[in-house]
Formats: sequence, C-alpha cells, structure tokens
Amino acid sequence: MIDPDTGLDGWIADQAAFAATAMLGAISATDLVKTRPGFGQTIVPCPGSVLASPVPASYDPDPDYFFHWYRDSAIVIDALRVARIEGLVGDVAAERLAEFVEFTLSLDRMDRDGLSGLARFRADVAPDFLRYVRDAAEIGRRAADWVRAETRVNPDATPDFTRWDRPQADGVALRAIALLRWWGETDAGLHGGMRAVIEADLAFTLARSAEPSFDIWEEELGHHYYTYLVQSEALELGAAWFAGLDRRKEAQACAAGASELATRLERFWDAGLGFIRSRQGVADGSDRKALDAANLLAVIHAGRASGPHSVLDPRVQASLAAFETLFEAEYAINRDRPAGRGPALGRYAGDTYYSGGAYYFSTLGAAEFYYRLAVALSDGAELPAAPENACFRARLPAGRDRRSSAAAALRRGDAILHTVRAFTPACGALSEQFDQTTGEQTSAKHLTWSYAAFVTAAAARSAATGRLRA
Repeated sequence: MIDPDTGLDGWIADQAAFAATAMLGAISATDLVKTRPGFGQTIVPCPGSVLASPVPASYDPDPDYFFHWYRDSAIVIDALRVARIEGLVGDVAAERLAEFVEFTLSLDRMDRDGLSGLARFRADVAPDFLRYVRDAAEIGRRAADWVRAETRVNPDATPDFTRWDRPQADGVALRAIALLRWWGETDAGLHGGMRAVIEADLAFTLARSAEPSFDIWEEELGHHYYTYLVQSEALELGAAWFAGLDRRKEAQACAAGASELATRLERFWDAGLGFIRSRQGVADGSDRKALDAANLLAVIHAGRASGPHSVLDPRVQASLAAFETLFEAEYAINRDRPAGRGPALGRYAGDTYYSGGAYYFSTLGAAEFYYRLAVALSDGAELPAAPENACFRARLPAGRDRRSSAAAALRRGDAILHTVRAFTPACGALSEQFDQTTGEQTSAKHLTWSYAAFVTAAAARSAATGRLRA
C-alpha cells in the first residue's frame, strides 16, 4: 500500500516503483495461463512476450488483453529502459530486453506459407465463436511481410486468428525506436539479434509508410498523424544508426523516407480549427476524432527535444490546449475540480469504449509533456510566442524569464499528477480508464501501458526538478 498522507514527491516515488514492478510482471509472464474455451486455446506466454494486461479476462466484463500488441510492447520496452536509468529496476531489465528480442525474432520465423494452421484452428473453435475468426479470404490476401502488418499476436508466438483491425504500421516503427534507444546501453552480444529486428522494422517502415493503416485505437483506416510521426522518428534515428555503421545507402534511404514523412506531417495542421488533425483519408470516419489523444502521445513517444512536432512546436502546444479544453467541458470529474488539479483526459470527444472515460496514459502523457517542456526551457529554449499557441500561453504564463516559464510548466505537470493521484487507489493499481463521472476504474485492469506511462512521466519530472534545483 502507498501511504495516502505522503507528499506529492513521495507519492510519485512510491507509485513509480510500484508501476515499474507491475510493468515487469507483464513481461515474460511464463507463469500465467490463459484459456479461451470458445476458441480451443490454452495460451502460455513465451519469454520476451509483453502482455497488454496480465489479467486473463474474457469480456466478463473486462476486455481480453492477453495479447502481445506491437505498439504496447514497444512502449513498455522503452519504458523499461527508462526505469533502468532511474534505478527502478536492475539487471533484470537487460535480461527482459534480450528475451524480447528473441521473441520478436521468433515471430519472424512464424509460418509464412499461408498460416497453414488455420484449418486446424477453425476445427477447434466452437460454432458460436466462428464468427469471430478470420476467414480464409483474409488470410489469402496476406503479403510477404504479413507478420509485421499484424496488430498483435498471442504471447505464445502464435498468430491472432480473431477478427481485428489490421494492418497497422505504428507498432513496428515504435519497436525500432525503442531498440535504437537501447542500442548504446546493451552488450555487443545482443547486437546481432537487435540489428536483425531493427533492420527489418526500418525496411517495413520504408516500404509501408505511404500506405493507409489503422489508427492506434484500431478503429479507422487512413493516414494518421501518430503513425507518420513515429515512423519519421524511427527513420531519422535509423539514418543516424546506419551512418554510424558506415552503411551509407541505407542511411540515405532512411533520411529520404523521414524527409518525405516530414512533408506529409505538415498537412495535418488545420489553421481554421486551431489544432493538428489526427487523421486524413478516412472513409466514413468520425470528425469528432479530429482532436485526439493520439497526437499528444505521438509527440511524447517520438520524443523530439525541439523543432517541428516537439513540445516546443506552437502548433503542438495549441493542440494540447484545445484537447484540455475539450475534456474540461466533456467530463464531470473535470468540472468544479479542486484548485491545484489539472484535467483528466480521454481519447476523443464522444468516446463510447467502456466508460468512454479518462485514460491514465492520456492524462499522464499531458503531465509528461509539461515536464519535458520544463526541461527544454531549463536547457535554454524559449517558450515560443506565436498566434497559434496564444491559448496555450494563457494557460501557462510565460513569466519573466525561461526559468520562471520552466517552473510554470513543472507546476502544470504536477497539477495533472495530482489528478492522477486522486483517482489512483492506495494499492497503486492502474487500469486502462477511470470513469468520467465517478472516477471509478474501468476497462482492462492492470494495463501495462498505464504503468509504462507513469514510469516515463515520473522520469521526465525528475529531469525537470533536477534542472530547476541546479
């Protein structure tokens, strides 16, 4: 139990330690077993798999997240690196990374000859569940790199045969980012496997970046700001990595791909709306999703310190201000909230998934944004004064100098963490959502992404407070 009477600093330290431990519990969870009787499955996770939630639910009512999602797993593996740097985990982090790399390589060895187990799999499915299984026509349309175009796989390294929105492209790019960030912190003995994964992920990103894919919520097929930004960052990091290996051809290809994506990203800014739109080219899509938490998360996950699509971009700041304004009006828990608390944030207007409530990772993402902004200002950047970010600057008074602006950003992040604390039980458990009216936790229990988001937000705060105390 986390002491409810401790100050914010103490609570963050205790909660970060709990989050890191909970996150580790979802990686290589080989002691768990998940049965899906309707599908004739018994799943035992392999070493290196990352469970989106280790709770074996079956939509009873909590969702079945006992899968290795590419996106979630990459976010978690990157947060594991941060947890190691922060001293929240020890040598086990490197061990889990090595297992993750081997698990990813095992997916590349998955049957590429038509998923020949489909007939046998369907034979084990109960008649009432056949409508949830992918049909042979969909399987027949697979491409040569179908494994990477998947959204998720079973944690025992078998394909997900259920009907689910695919293809996806962001998770592979995020995995490349995570491994490239780990590269300089790993022993050379692991580099062979890491290199194989990174090269294949970057090649897939180059080949697929112009194609439509599903958004991070797996709801709409089109072209998405989140996907483009993490793809661009992966290719930029890849270009530098290849250059360091003296592989000029590959470096130039990645640099050219990143440049093309940078051009496409500029098209998402909507001056009339005053924010960056989350998607383009979606047939029959909901315009209520134009302002979406995915954009905030894209900036956090890409992690650019400055320039376009960073925390210093006036258009990004304008988008965050609009996003906060949306949920301040939308959620009952945000109205008349106590002084000193920031807004709880969801995904997009009118969300109906489970409670349609606030998401821990959206809310924590906003806190991390402000902490990273505080770091940038402390390091000498100026808070930009542009027409686009006037509302953002009104929420964050610039102060007399960069240091006072950085302190204001830190306070804003802390206000949001006070809200997270208010809706976190004393045991420290974080689900996927907390209800927009009651604040009760809903949807998947022990969401691994929620814990990862807390770890990285706490680390960003530590960096910000360290600079301001210097």
